[in-house]
Amino acid sequence: ETAEMPGFYGPGEYDLAGFCVGAVERSALLAGSQVQLGDVALGLASQGVHSNGYSLVRRIVADGNWDWGAQPAALGGVTLAEALLTPTQIYVPAVTALRQAGVTIHGMAHITGGGLPENLPRCLGSQQTVVIDWEAWPVPPIFQWLAAAGRVEADEMRQTFNMGIGFVVILPAADLPAAQACLEALPLASYPLGTVTVSSPVDGL
Repeated sequence: ETAEMPGFYGPGEYDLAGFCVGAVERSALLAGSQVQLGDVALGLASQGVHSNGYSLVRRIVADGNWDWGAQPAALGGVTLAEALLTPTQIYVPAVTALRQAGVTIHGMAHITGGGLPENLPRCLGSQQTVVIDWEAWPVPPIFQWLAAAGRVEADEMRQTFNMGIGFVVILPAADLPAAQACLEALPLASYPLGTVTVSSPVDGL
């Protein structure tokens, strides 16, 4: 797999990375057809920036002449390097635990580049949307600092970063209590983001 990262690789340089591919029975595929109106979009907390948005991060740091060892007050004593290099949360254990607990999963979305606006629609039907409550979860300090330091508008932040939600599970409303109890036991914070309704674009973004 190759990646486009402007400002990081010079002319003639490229990145080569490995990846894993899983196999699943056709009957168990989650392709959007299982998602029902009234289902809940449950957001699973991220550990930070994860692996996306670093072109903008580097620009903010460079434009502000910040040192990677700086400790902005907003980060509570953590250096920029530590906050930005927090390892990406892996959600396989969480999804496995939910399935083992008997929670019905209708759809899943990994919130990577493009944030919630770009990634959440991928697990919905063509005429479905989720009206997101952007106040439903606490935005981690690193995103608050990036927005303030770079004077980045809310829409651009939401379309670039995960903003504290790294994965979304779509499930029946009746399964929400069991799902949250299961995730809390891991422990992994989760937040209901909204419900599935009829529409074309994703609303509330």
